Amino acid sequence: MTAPGPTTAEQPWPVRTVTRKIADWINRLGAVWVEGQVTQISARPGTATAFLTLRDTSADVSISVTCSTQLVRGMEPPLTDGSRVVVHGKPSYYTGRGTLSLRVDEIRAVGIGELLARIERLRRLLAAEGLFDPRRKRPLPFLPRTIGLITGRASAAERDVLTNARGRWPAAHFRVINVAVQGTTAVPQVMTALKTLDADPDVDVIVIARGGGSVEDLLPFSDETLCRAVSACGTPVISAIGHEPDTPLLDHVADLRCSTPTDAGKRVVPDVAEETQRIRQLRDRTRRALHGWVDRERRLLDALRSRPVLADPFTPLQRRADDVTTLRDRGRREIKSLLGSEESALSAIRSRLTTLGPAATLARGYAVVQSVAEDGATSVLRSVDDAPPGTHLRVRLVDGAIRAVVPDDDTRERR
Repeated sequence: MTAPGPTTAEQPWPVRTVTRKIADWINRLGAVWVEGQVTQISARPGTATAFLTLRDTSADVSISVTCSTQLVRGMEPPLTDGSRVVVHGKPSYYTGRGTLSLRVDEIRAVGIGELLARIERLRRLLAAEGLFDPRRKRPLPFLPRTIGLITGRASAAERDVLTNARGRWPAAHFRVINVAVQGTTAVPQVMTALKTLDADPDVDVIVIARGGGSVEDLLPFSDETLCRAVSACGTPVISAIGHEPDTPLLDHVADLRCSTPTDAGKRVVPDVAEETQRIRQLRDRTRRALHGWVDRERRLLDALRSRPVLADPFTPLQRRADDVTTLRDRGRREIKSLLGSEESALSAIRSRLTTLGPAATLARGYAVVQSVAEDGATSVLRSVDDAPPGTHLRVRLVDGAIRAVVPDDDTRERR
């Protein structure tokens, strides 16, 4: 039989051809080892084939598994929903129903030691990427408007968180989303709730709470996908998983790790009694500080007011006015004395000049006559008689005194 050629609308392949080709491709894969979490176990008595579902713990992906009933019943400890296993099988495609399944011939349970080792390897990987760095931790709000709570339905963890938070702050407002906190659906439901609360603008902090349990029960909170989702969350996250000894990887990634859900209820909101007492103490301290400051300033004002300059402010002014008057009188006296002495000196000089000057001599009837010769030589005439012959003099008398003697060609007068 020849292989069918390319398909067209006029020459389509029949369903059997498509299913056969898909089966041929899947059969080429060969046997593989697969790890996952067992759910939906169906091993009915009297049947040779058991059916179960193998689920990926980090994603919402699953595959059907078939194996012999004896293989399932021979497991120690018995397989239960949520058990982690490693299976060896070959993918098979059933052309009749068009379904894919994994035909398993060996099942190995993953022990606690191996689980813890895997968690430790994941812890080192996340720490190397910086998801545990304290510098990434965001501070919690002092008083959140709305507290997002992710926990199991009607669980003790939910009751502990709500009771302790509202006991400390009665007005605390919660938005609670109930999810599965263990088993195969825990991680997807927690991540969906986390995304919902992170998108709510009124939610200021998110609390993920769960009570104590075995290592297998707490495995969802060490899931890599969940840890990365919490690290990328924009709202601060509080981890309150299990008891004090329980430390899933979520505790390291969250912004705050609480030992128990009760501890988370106490730390997510302040204590109204403590805050009231603190406000009262601060108010008393403020009052004392204000009273002390007022008393200190009052004493300073009293000290300033008691000083003489402020007790009688006019006396210094009067004293300065008296000093100004005294200095002014002293200056006036000094100036008058200086003027008097200068006037006396000036009078003495004036008298001396009057006595020694020619005016006094002339006032007594004397005259000083100079004779000027033709060659320009001058000489003082002590008397009219000393005038050279031929000299004409004219003497002008004023009030009986000689005021001027001048040459006169016509008259010669002598006194």
